[in-house]
Amino acid sequence: MSSTELIRNFSIVAHIDHGKSTLADRLIQTCGGLQDREMKEQVLDSMDIERERGITIKAQTVRLNYKHKDGKNYILNIMDTPGHVDFSYEVSRSLAACEGSLLVVDSTQGVEAQTLANVYQAMDNNHELVIVLNKVDLPASEPEKVKQEIEDVIGLDTSNAILASGKSGIGIDEILTAIVEKLPAPKSETNDQLKALLVDSWYDSYLGVVILVRIIDGFIKRDDEIMMMSNSAKYKIDKVGVFTPKPIDKEFLGPGEMGFIVTGIKSVSETKVGDTITLSKNPVAKALPGFKPSKPVVFCGLFPVDSSDYGLLRDSLGKLALNDSSLLYEPESSSALGLGFRCGFLGLLHLEIAVQRLDREYDLNLITTTPGVVYKLEKTDGTLIDLQNPTNMPEPNYIKSIKEPWINATLITPDEYLGSIIKLCEDKRGMQKNLSYSGNRAVLKYELPLNEVVFDFYDRLKSISSGYASFDYEISEYKEGDLIKLSLLVNAEPVDALSMIIHREFAPRQGRLICEKLKELIPRHQFQIPIQAAIGGKIIARETIQGFKKDVLTKIHGGGARDRKRKLLDKQKRGKSRMKQFGSVEIPQEAFIGVLKINKDA
Repeated sequence: MSSTELIRNFSIVAHIDHGKSTLADRLIQTCGGLQDREMKEQVLDSMDIERERGITIKAQTVRLNYKHKDGKNYILNIMDTPGHVDFSYEVSRSLAACEGSLLVVDSTQGVEAQTLANVYQAMDNNHELVIVLNKVDLPASEPEKVKQEIEDVIGLDTSNAILASGKSGIGIDEILTAIVEKLPAPKSETNDQLKALLVDSWYDSYLGVVILVRIIDGFIKRDDEIMMMSNSAKYKIDKVGVFTPKPIDKEFLGPGEMGFIVTGIKSVSETKVGDTITLSKNPVAKALPGFKPSKPVVFCGLFPVDSSDYGLLRDSLGKLALNDSSLLYEPESSSALGLGFRCGFLGLLHLEIAVQRLDREYDLNLITTTPGVVYKLEKTDGTLIDLQNPTNMPEPNYIKSIKEPWINATLITPDEYLGSIIKLCEDKRGMQKNLSYSGNRAVLKYELPLNEVVFDFYDRLKSISSGYASFDYEISEYKEGDLIKLSLLVNAEPVDALSMIIHREFAPRQGRLICEKLKELIPRHQFQIPIQAAIGGKIIARETIQGFKKDVLTKIHGGGARDRKRKLLDKQKRGKSRMKQFGSVEIPQEAFIGVLKINKDA
């Protein structure tokens, strides 16, 4: 058994695309975690989507053996964390299970918004930090300038910062030395009672649910009976092991170690992330503090294009939720789109990734409705409801007030794009809180309504700033707003899948845009089709699709034909009005997708 003195648990935190996963690859390779023939790019990114997009979605854990120059063999438990704002929940879990962090900053880009967010999270967890300036082998690298930026913006001493490159292997030995010498060893109360933190869980088709644990005190071994403190459920352990990154079975795990256990659990819902695991025959009295639960902030409807795929969608969402505990879903029906599910996500990237996985892994062709957030609605009789689906919104005369979620956003941008970004924030009803400078980069603090951000804010920010601006946010509070339901009517029938909750000021413009778009996308019928946008009973925008007109006069020739022509035209007119009265309009799938893209193109 190794003493806790020889264990180091650390996570790698950085902004998206600053080279965390590549650096982790080099550390694994240097410590002999994998042979050269087993190495591949982004070895910790197990999903195809992660590799293609070059982003980390799931936090991954690896145990490495490192022989230090003092002759001792150290155990390094490394956690590679996501950098994108949507997956900050994964970051918080990783940080809670470690004592120190590698702060990786791209020496060509400098400090970004997510760097700030993650480093403050690490500081809140009382982490020791080792600063690494990555990508120093690139011609655009400016290590001295970035060091100054870290000191100015974050306030950390950079005199011992390590210059490194994950690609070429520069500075890897220095990083390993700093991990051993600067980061603290895990503390243990050295009593025999098992106390372990449940860090993560996922579903394996062969083993059932695999649970990632960090042992705080005591030992955990095969055939032990463990107890989850949140629900007092008991399970027998079938397998104990560690990832190197290959799974390797162990006899036991001791204080300070990180590894996995398998208990034959079939459902991830039985394993609550942040729970405390203890032995059933000798339980601890007090549970560990755990983590804040993940709360979905963006909701949208998922409907299969082919209605016969509903059963497959239900099963696929169930399997996806096994590997993604932050995904919520419940059945929903729509008169326009049929049966589907209302799903909750941590952000738009999370939504996009989930839809992409459903398409790839389960071959599902889906329609996504307009994303929305959760509103707090107070009715005139005093009842409070959480509203996430616009179709459930009561009539305006029953509503006393609607509150919407607001966020505190941090934006970091090169100076030349500042004006355009301020205008974008103002257009989104933002309120500026602070503006400061670090060299030629501006750090903006804004309060913004979340429903304005979930549509297209991130895309527009990146296009305005040529990809240089970065953005991070945290939900702050609910504020009352002048919000209304914008309904869309096609041939006087409301289309519930296209309705949305929107600020009153933006409703007329949005209504006009949607009507124009639907006019383009809905094919002509035999009768005239009105397309209307309405607030309550008031029509605020209208477009009309003209009907086809069949030529009923072609066969009439010769004298006295005028009366016969008029009769036929009158007959046609009566037929048209009857069709208009009873005609149902077919709305193609492209129309729903086109309405979703309006915001992206605006």
